[in-house]
Amino acid sequence: MDVGLFDFELPEDRIALRPVSPRDAARMLVVRPDAVEPFEDRGIRDLVSLLRPGDALVLNDTRVIPSRLYGRRYRGETSARIEIMLHKREGADLWRAFARPAKKLALGDTITFGDDSEGIACELGRLQAEVVDRSEGGEVELRFAFSGAFLDEAIARFGELPLPPYIAGKRPTDQADEIDYQTVHAREDGAVAAPTAGLHFTPELFAALEAHGVSRHFVTLHVGAGTFLPVKAQDTRDHRMHAEWGSVSPETAAALNAVKAKGGRVIAVGTTSLRLLESATGEDGVIAPFSGDTAIFITPGYRFRAVDVLMTNFHLPRSTLFMLVSAFCGADIMKRAYAHAIAEKYRFYSYGDGSLLFRGAPGG
Repeated sequence: MDVGLFDFELPEDRIALRPVSPRDAARMLVVRPDAVEPFEDRGIRDLVSLLRPGDALVLNDTRVIPSRLYGRRYRGETSARIEIMLHKREGADLWRAFARPAKKLALGDTITFGDDSEGIACELGRLQAEVVDRSEGGEVELRFAFSGAFLDEAIARFGELPLPPYIAGKRPTDQADEIDYQTVHAREDGAVAAPTAGLHFTPELFAALEAHGVSRHFVTLHVGAGTFLPVKAQDTRDHRMHAEWGSVSPETAAALNAVKAKGGRVIAVGTTSLRLLESATGEDGVIAPFSGDTAIFITPGYRFRAVDVLMTNFHLPRSTLFMLVSAFCGADIMKRAYAHAIAEKYRFYSYGDGSLLFRGAPGG
């Protein structure tokens, strides 16, 4: 499928650089592909009236770690500044990462983060990593001098919260982002990007939904930096998704199957929750416990097995996520929905407004 089919023009002033406050005051575009009037302008708090008792919300409880690191590579008498974006943990002391500029790195190079003037004995002053693998697109594999919890502490000390490039390129990260770029339900460290649909929820909104009879369930998908990578291939069949680690507990799988058996709907909060649920669901529609990597790539023609409704923010043109929502509702309806959102001045991307998408006809 031609990637150009998923392109659209977005005015730069539609990109939100800060979230609204409070979180649940954002707007929400409701899209019902089979309705006579498919678009309805609502707000996040309207979820209570838009969902039914017996429905189930599924949210991603991953927590964003400070995964952007700045260091220096030394080789002989030369050195180079290196920016590292961690994106997938492969072991206690091993991370896959994107490096910039990657051409400055070779196998066996050591990168030093922090103060390199205090000597090897000062563990609090610096962090070192060795390049143990390189691949296309600036991706490297790094083996750190620390492991486990000690490495986690060092990354927290030297790292920076990884705001998306379309925000970071316009303003620096600040203390407000430390709160704004985490969901209120984040608890499992490991993501390098926020599951942004979940940013809209507040304890008050959760309480209102619970009182309405909508249950709440959590899965974990550690979102990788690959979510921001452009699709460089011209044909979707040539694009390679980066794997992300996820988990659906036996208890959550059983609860969601029970919801579906009683006629309730599964509402995925965010594309990360949807991708994980679809990875865990068999052709019979039964959701199974899951723990491992997923690189599922959803494009129009995909037949959804688990998710009935998707709550998500507005996505980048030519991105895998815009392809996913086009698969969920239909490519034509989503192009029209985004044109409507642009005309009505919805705020786009991670800190922007939300949408509530009802699933279109199979194979759309």
